[in-house]
Amino acid sequence: MCYGLANVIKKKPYDNLFIHKKMSSVFGSGEISTSDEYLHEITGFIRVHKDGHCERLLGNNKLPAGIDSSTGVESKDVVISPETNVSARLYIPKSATSDRKLPIMIYFHGGGFVFESTTSAAYHSTLNRFTAELNVISVSVDYRLGPEYPVPAGYNDSWEATHWVASHSAGCGPDTWLNEFADFSKVFLAGDSAGANIAHNLAIRFGSDRIAGINLEGIILIHLYFGGNDPIGSELGKHKQLKAFTDQFWNLANPSGTGLDDPLFNPEKDPNLSGLGCSKILLAVAEKDSLRDRGLHYKELMEKSGWAGKVEMLESKDEDHAFFLFDQFSQNTSTLCNRICTFIN
Repeated sequence: MCYGLANVIKKKPYDNLFIHKKMSSVFGSGEISTSDEYLHEITGFIRVHKDGHCERLLGNNKLPAGIDSSTGVESKDVVISPETNVSARLYIPKSATSDRKLPIMIYFHGGGFVFESTTSAAYHSTLNRFTAELNVISVSVDYRLGPEYPVPAGYNDSWEATHWVASHSAGCGPDTWLNEFADFSKVFLAGDSAGANIAHNLAIRFGSDRIAGINLEGIILIHLYFGGNDPIGSELGKHKQLKAFTDQFWNLANPSGTGLDDPLFNPEKDPNLSGLGCSKILLAVAEKDSLRDRGLHYKELMEKSGWAGKVEMLESKDEDHAFFLFDQFSQNTSTLCNRICTFIN
């Protein structure tokens, strides 16, 4: 059952703490820093100082777990790996009862692999909303970030978190919520931007290395972050500069990899697309997003790959990258939530 957004969420005082600036793109003007003051700088997002420490300019407003007064959703933080300090924030709707198991949505946040977290105001409020609206148990994974922990650390952490979720399938895992309320026959990997990239690549891995105890029914990819050496679509024209700007995140997170044509970043170079380990994909793109054409290209690749599943697509008109994080009460955000809810349920 899908619960109407207006019925479960009231506006909260922190909704505007993560501000969507009125500019040509959510990525700003796309200007690339030429300053020699830092080892690396992605303007407006992250600075790597010469002593090696990172200064992240977004996602620093943190919110604690607890009961959300607007939705009734309850959240808590759990440690998945003491060795790597990987953790997750779990969310459960107030409607949860032990006699009706709920689908599981394992969510990976965005941030170009180098910033953001499960505890930031933008993601905590979004996961409260998703959990209430979709009527799911949400597991929001706090994977390690580059450049301190380069790719593939974030992928490996996310894979470990998925194994951790599966460890509850027999009802005797370390977390009581998953033991009591979760339906392991309906598991979805989801994420936005870099998190959507992670969700796709984990589904590829799942296709050849199944995790016992869970059925991966589908993946939800919102404004996915992919790229490649060769520009496509609008990257050849109006978004040429923004491609160069957004490519910086991958290069910073993966300095010793194979560059922009790494199969983790450019699915066209991945020979294993046909083995994607689920039966359906929900792909969400935004009309004004400089990454929109990467999403459309991904859809085309999957449909031509020989994969036997189905790709569903939603395009949000007149919206930019990750708009739903900035404006939780727009009609387009409501439409996105409703489409995800239908996909899951």
